[in-house]
Amino acid sequence: MRIALFVTCLADTVFPQAAKATVRLLERLGHEVVFPAGQTCCGQMHVNTGYPGEAVPLVRRYARTFDPYDVVVAPSGSCVGSVRHQHAWVARRAGDERLASRAESVAARTYELSELLVDVLGVTDVGAYFPHRVTYHPTCHSLRSLRVGDRPARLLRAVRGLTLVELPAAEQCCGFGGTFAVKNADTSTAMLADKMRHVLSTGAEVCTAGDVSCLMHIGGGLSRLRAGVRTVHLAEILASTEEAV
Repeated sequence: MRIALFVTCLADTVFPQAAKATVRLLERLGHEVVFPAGQTCCGQMHVNTGYPGEAVPLVRRYARTFDPYDVVVAPSGSCVGSVRHQHAWVARRAGDERLASRAESVAARTYELSELLVDVLGVTDVGAYFPHRVTYHPTCHSLRSLRVGDRPARLLRAVRGLTLVELPAAEQCCGFGGTFAVKNADTSTAMLADKMRHVLSTGAEVCTAGDVSCLMHIGGGLSRLRAGVRTVHLAEILASTEEAV
């Protein structure tokens, strides 16, 4: 299958290892991954902070860039949630029904990584090897917007050598929420403290998730505690093999 990679802003600028791991994983499974060079931001930040009009050019560019592809994947539940649930609304709000229809068509072909693997490619055992004790944080957008459910956990349980430990209060937000962490820093910090306490209680070596934004928030807090727990994107675990460890 020919799959287009939507890399997302954070993966492109701060955490390229998550995007690279997505490519390695899918190529190992026998698929061709292409990177459309015209891609930019999905516009989620603009919409969520009250500037949907400024997001219209970004929605238009996303639809134009990815329309030629049958399948699009992103290592981010947050950005895929924006594509699915905001793009057509942004276009209709601007009075552009043609763009809204095109956005809906492309959104229906855009998947978060675990969705693509389990629902489209029909695999849960991707041949990964990761000999570590791991806990999984279900990010808010993947949990509530995309409803990915247990797909990430099913993928992790199939990884050889990996011990998956349930995270207490897993469905509670980590406190990031994009600009929420900046505008409501005290509340965000309190939520992060709760999340870190639950992560540390598992005795895990690694905390994983499907969004680098949440991992950035959690990982930043854990590094300041010198807790010895690292954050690793789901794609990086699934891309790991015995030869690479």
